[in-house]
Amino acid sequence: MNVTYLLNSGFLIRAGHLLLVFDDFRDPSDAVSAAAAKAGSDKIYFFASHWHYDHYDPSIGAFGREAARYILSDDIRVRADTSPLPPEKITYVKTYDHWQDGQIDVVTYSSTDEGTSFQVTTEAGTIFHAGDFNWWDWTGDTHENRQLAANGFHKQLKRMAGMQADLAFFPVDGRLGSSMEKGVREFVRTAEIRSLVTMHSVGYPAWQPSMDFFPPGRSIPVWSPRSPGEEKVFSFPAE
Repeated sequence: MNVTYLLNSGFLIRAGHLLLVFDDFRDPSDAVSAAAAKAGSDKIYFFASHWHYDHYDPSIGAFGREAARYILSDDIRVRADTSPLPPEKITYVKTYDHWQDGQIDVVTYSSTDEGTSFQVTTEAGTIFHAGDFNWWDWTGDTHENRQLAANGFHKQLKRMAGMQADLAFFPVDGRLGSSMEKGVREFVRTAEIRSLVTMHSVGYPAWQPSMDFFPPGRSIPVWSPRSPGEEKVFSFPAE
């Protein structure tokens, strides 16, 4: 899979003859336009995990002709403008939904903020995009709110036990300070993932896992992109 960083939680992924675009709200390097112009017979799927402006932008409707499908969290239907998108190409999904079309297989999970997270299986491998699912443990918040955040995160994480993904995108948000890797640390111990890409960290230095981040005897490749347009190729040999 070839992955291009767009911005924030936005990524373009080439998986074989498919192009998958997640949470594109800005694309300073114009990577999506360039890929769409060269797509030919390749199918392009757009995903948006929730209605927040930094995860969904109606301007993705500009690719209505090229898009095979827009797969949007159901909250976008009522909280955002979808009029620029061709309605016949929109599929709205709720948490714990399943959708497939012969090219991709999509399973949704819940979030600890708004909307959904996505597990997408293709012939080239399986992708998990967390959206805003994270352990949002804000320093300085009340004890009650921090406990609610912890409970909500661990409740959802239990549903991901054993979930498999070749490539996982997960927030490591610098605004959380000393708590920034709490959520992802638990996630890599719960789900069975082979590579990790961090997101939702605009304006902060590239994150490096702490010394005890991985369980003993296990580690996986980690990529923390910072500049729009950065690319990385992930290969997944048979196990």
